[in-house]
Amino acid sequence: MLGKLLSKKDKDSNKEHQEILNRLSKMNISEMRLYVNNKLKDFQICEDGLSEVMSKLISKNEQTGVNFIGDDAMDTKIKKAFDLVILVAGSKKITVTAIESMNKFMEIYAAMIQKFDVDNKQTYDSKLKKAIDISIKNVAIMSEIQKKNNILGK
Repeated sequence: MLGKLLSKKDKDSNKEHQEILNRLSKMNISEMRLYVNNKLKDFQICEDGLSEVMSKLISKNEQTGVNFIGDDAMDTKIKKAFDLVILVAGSKKITVTAIESMNKFMEIYAAMIQKFDVDNKQTYDSKLKKAIDISIKNVAIMSEIQKKNNILGK
């Protein structure tokens, strides 16, 4: 369990990890949202999947060198991406790796978040920060529960 929280992978999970990578690499924001909400019938949410969703949001396109959410992105795509990060933060399958990716997301898109908030009279900066704080607390609680279970021998 603690390995899951820290998002450590063993050798047996490489095949599963590759399948997750392949599926998520083809998804758009709406499909990733369905995945995080666990609404896809044939594809269950997991710790690796959440980390990969966040990795995809902070990654740059290798050919164009542009971030996943470019400066010229429409407001709806930007809003969906912000909402997706909030959904990931609220997931029960959250890991330390995903939280680190959320912090990196906040660093990469800080100017875009501020501009979006001003232009659209929103408060995503504070919503995202609050969601990250809650996810950190959730991971701490899960690790405490795991620690107690290990002491009890369960």
